[in-house]
Amino acid sequence: GNDPVSCTNLTASGANLILFTTGRGTPYGAPVPTIKISSNSALAARKPGWIDYDAGALLEQKSYGAAASELMKLILDVASGRIRTNNEQRGYKEISIFRNGVTL
Repeated sequence: GNDPVSCTNLTASGANLILFTTGRGTPYGAPVPTIKISSNSALAARKPGWIDYDAGALLEQKSYGAAASELMKLILDVASGRIRTNNEQRGYKEISIFRNGVTL
């Protein structure tokens, strides 16, 4: 898709951190810390090395307030350098300049 191009542009425009939601999972990581947020718990269970936060828990057991507090803590921990995202730990840093033709 256009995720790599979009994240490259966000990074080039000064983003220091990217919140990346995904329903299928990807190991992609931008040049800045990229917090991967899964939309479902099955994905988070299948790809624990790619997913940093399981938002699917909202549908199963967590309250909105608890999930929001947990995600905010993760964002602050990553932004402050206290913890590293999965893509940082594994060295996944990619860029993608605009592509010619169709992007699927």
